[in-house]
Amino acid sequence: MGNDEGEQLRIKTLLFFFIPLGLSASLVTVSHVIINSTLARANNAEFIIASYAIAMSIFVFTERVAVLLRQTCSALVRDKRSFQQMFHVFLYVVTSLFLLAAFIAFTPTGTWIIASVFGISDEMAFQVKHIYQVLIFVTIFSATRCLYQGVIIYNRKTKWLTIGMVVRLSAMYALSMYFISQGTITGRSGAIIFLTGMAIEAMISLWEGKRLIKTLPSELEEHKIKKKKQIFTFYTPLVLSSFFTVLIGPSINIFLGKTSMIELAIASYAIALSITQLVISFFSYTHQIVLNFFENNPKKVVKFSFIIGLFPCILLGIFTYTPIGPWFMANIMGLNDRLIVASLDCLKIFMLLSLVFPYLDFFNGMLMLKNQTRFMIVSQMTNLAVTVLVLFVTIGYFSHWNGAIGALAQSIGLLMELVIIVCFFSYYRLCQPLNSKAKNTGQKEKETN
Repeated sequence: MGNDEGEQLRIKTLLFFFIPLGLSASLVTVSHVIINSTLARANNAEFIIASYAIAMSIFVFTERVAVLLRQTCSALVRDKRSFQQMFHVFLYVVTSLFLLAAFIAFTPTGTWIIASVFGISDEMAFQVKHIYQVLIFVTIFSATRCLYQGVIIYNRKTKWLTIGMVVRLSAMYALSMYFISQGTITGRSGAIIFLTGMAIEAMISLWEGKRLIKTLPSELEEHKIKKKKQIFTFYTPLVLSSFFTVLIGPSINIFLGKTSMIELAIASYAIALSITQLVISFFSYTHQIVLNFFENNPKKVVKFSFIIGLFPCILLGIFTYTPIGPWFMANIMGLNDRLIVASLDCLKIFMLLSLVFPYLDFFNGMLMLKNQTRFMIVSQMTNLAVTVLVLFVTIGYFSHWNGAIGALAQSIGLLMELVIIVCFFSYYRLCQPLNSKAKNTGQKEKETN
């Protein structure tokens, strides 16, 4: 009985750690719904929403780099000295990102880059730049919240991530209502709502994070992180690998432009992807389970991760193969019959992605734990290469599949990324005994001599 209670307690601990993380990740999607529903009430809604979407696509590149500070901090910070080194890295990253973003946001060259890359008119480029001038400050607050959330996650106070997100959404909704009541909605309105929400979440994370830092030991002798260089060795490969991930979305959209029914292909793929992301976002913190619990109880973590990893596929299957999905898309999303059918075709394929994603996140957590983040460059390069290869083949022979082409390419790309990492760990485990044997042999030879 005692053993059962201990096991139940450990599962309960994992759930109390994991559920708040999942909720905070899922709630992120709500913040974008609030902003888009606000912009939809503008006088020139299509123009403003399109301008905001382009500005956000530029913002994603710097935001991605900032978000990786969370994983780095939770994996490496164990005492005050390592946090001090982490904070120096944070300053370097934020300063570099802000200078780069400011160059695009406040120089004539930035306007030319925006217009050329996205192929938009000068009028829209000016509007995009106007919005981006607000979004660059969001990066600062995003990096701040991720730094201190790393400390919060390591100390297993994950409820604060959910609290911060709930307060953030409440403030964003209130500001949205204010803009709507005033009737003066512009593209910057969405950026200001986003900035306000992110600033509030950052302040809550900063407050709780600083409190927890005071409880850390000054310096742990057994902790290896003593210098900034060690942190950059872990962090830089994460940034480089994420660059390949960011390229996948634009690559798919480019190829979907070559399908037989372009608008239907892009729209159905985008809708199916947004629904899939809503389902899998709750399970996007599996790597944190690995980072915080694996070394203490590996069997329990593997069992827990395997079980929860099945849920996204089950949930997406229920949505896709029961009347729930068509009803939701027709009544909540307001889609027409043709778009519903095309989106469901994409969702059926995305079930593969929803099955692969949690287990890939688990193994990425293992790479972080073993300080093997450099291998993520290889695995995510493979993902991008396979995705593009599948796109080439399907566009050439099955262009009538439309949006399903994007879903298939993205799903197979992610599957191959998982296969590459699993192969790496199989090799890693095979080599460990050989290395240990070689070391023991060398030691015996020294002793003999």
